[in-house]
Amino acid sequence: MKFKPDWFLTGMVAATVLAWAFPEPGAAGGWMHPELLTKAGVALIFFLHGLALAFAALRAGALNWRLHLLVQGCTFLLFPLLGLGLDAVLGGRIAPELSLGIFFLCALPSTVSSSIAMTAAARGNVAGAVFNATLSSLIGIVLTPLWVAFVLKATGESRPLGPVVLDLCRWLLLPLAIGQALRPWLGAFALRHKAKIGLVDRLTILLLVYTSFCDSFKQGIWSRQGPAAVLLVVAVCALLFAAVLWTTSRLARRCGLNREDRIAAIFCGSKKTLASGVPMAKLIFGAHPGLGLILLPIMVYHPLQLMVGGVLAQRWGKENADGK
Repeated sequence: MKFKPDWFLTGMVAATVLAWAFPEPGAAGGWMHPELLTKAGVALIFFLHGLALAFAALRAGALNWRLHLLVQGCTFLLFPLLGLGLDAVLGGRIAPELSLGIFFLCALPSTVSSSIAMTAAARGNVAGAVFNATLSSLIGIVLTPLWVAFVLKATGESRPLGPVVLDLCRWLLLPLAIGQALRPWLGAFALRHKAKIGLVDRLTILLLVYTSFCDSFKQGIWSRQGPAAVLLVVAVCALLFAAVLWTTSRLARRCGLNREDRIAAIFCGSKKTLASGVPMAKLIFGAHPGLGLILLPIMVYHPLQLMVGGVLAQRWGKENADGK
């Protein structure tokens, strides 16, 4: 399973460049009405996620509690603690929006599709990966905003948590529940048109990426950041990913997990979701002018985890095949 840059990664760069060249349409007050477009886009993404969630497929991996505790602990405890440590080390050396973005990355849930795909390619415990990736996306709807609220409160930038939770319930949980409720009738249709639904999902995310960067460019926030800040984010993401890979691998061995479970733990426990991260950021941070900077770390981390994960999945899959 070799990493091949796909159109979505290219699209993220294109959306950012487009926001730089033409920020007015997607900025606050623009003709695209981003305040409405954002909520409609988020609702559509999570409705499609609801259609795709097959809870019946989770039963096979539901009882492997050591694996579940390890993955969820790495995702929602280890990562945020590392994020707090990085924030303490970096201090005022980087823009507050970038510092917040690094912690937001750490507080996000795991990916679903790439975690499962890489676990399968590496011949790991696919049922365990399905269970943990899905569970992580559901837990994250609650824990991610709580972690972010904790950090904002500590820095004196807190905003009322009630409206944020209400927005998350209205535009994330409700569409997700509706999609799941309609699955008995639309599930077969969604399966037949999986590629087209995936295309709509990714195009919607790119649209949200564009509107997220428009205000940042229009208000000149990026002009105050040099290339060194971007390179620092790349270095921090690489360091963070390496630290989590090493720690997850060591913990999996200490927990006595077999090879298949260790593979699932490493892939699920080290991933962070861009697909859910962008819409969650739009709801949690609202019309924050620095939203583009806040999203930069997850946009850097996303291709990094795909590249490294793809190499590891290929190597481990070959080793497993050779060992049989």
